[in-house]
Amino acid sequence: MDIRPVFDFSSDANVGRMPEWIRQAFGNHEYAHTSKTIAQHALTTVCEEARCPNRGECWSRGTATFMLLGDTCTRACGFCAVKTGRPAAPEQNEPQRVAAAAMAMGIDYIVLTSVNRDDQKDGGARIFAETLKTLRAEKQKIKLELLTPDFHGCQEQAIEIISSAMLQAAGDNVLVWGHNVETVPRLYKRVRKGSSYGRSLELLEKVGRLNQTDKRVFETKSAIMLGLGEKKEEVINVLQDLRKVGVSRVALGQYLRPTRYHLAVEEYITPEQFADYEKIAIELGFSWVKAGPLVRSSYHAED
Repeated sequence: MDIRPVFDFSSDANVGRMPEWIRQAFGNHEYAHTSKTIAQHALTTVCEEARCPNRGECWSRGTATFMLLGDTCTRACGFCAVKTGRPAAPEQNEPQRVAAAAMAMGIDYIVLTSVNRDDQKDGGARIFAETLKTLRAEKQKIKLELLTPDFHGCQEQAIEIISSAMLQAAGDNVLVWGHNVETVPRLYKRVRKGSSYGRSLELLEKVGRLNQTDKRVFETKSAIMLGLGEKKEEVINVLQDLRKVGVSRVALGQYLRPTRYHLAVEEYITPEQFADYEKIAIELGFSWVKAGPLVRSSYHAED
């Protein structure tokens, strides 16, 4: 069942016309190959479901971010184009389909994400774990990055399940475990209903702590959307919070309204402002920083 949420703010207008520095790339022959491979294996990508503006560029480079556990989310965030409702049961052969598609595309670096599955006792963690194991069995040197939900109500269990699989799959690689805080605490009730800023920081801190005993197998990563009404000092405070819990990678991008049923854009952040945020993040000690109008959490993740 697909439920399209109707928000009180659905009729609000964006702050203005989309500026000239926001441009979307068109596809090439590699784009067609990526699209065909994804369709052949009946897979879901966040590129399509979240209407990512970088799909043309990324698919043309032969990369995609695979979205596990179906295309229906159990939450209804005000910014997100992924449909919400009552999801179907997880498909147990999904890990094998993802691995087959990755091999067909010749991917060396893969990003796995998922919808929120609050209906599952483990939040869908076992599907993540099985996909990691299957990918590594198919291609030993493939590099792996996760972008997981906050696993509300089952954080400890989910972290144990996934971290165990990641340790088995690590080999000589440092693996990246991402979870996006998305916005500043003041805006959570409006932007991320059903989520908690504190819970998100808690997940990142728990994952980061695993490095104390596992010789830095994991690097933690997060992302922030800008243009939803946040203030600069609030963004800096979030960056500081992320560093305090050990996050080493961060992405900052422009929020772009997917439909009229979603939150309106309150500000278009200029490239110069993004450059300033990038400088601040580097000064705070982040080792990997991407900041720009079209940056998303998995954008050029392989760099």
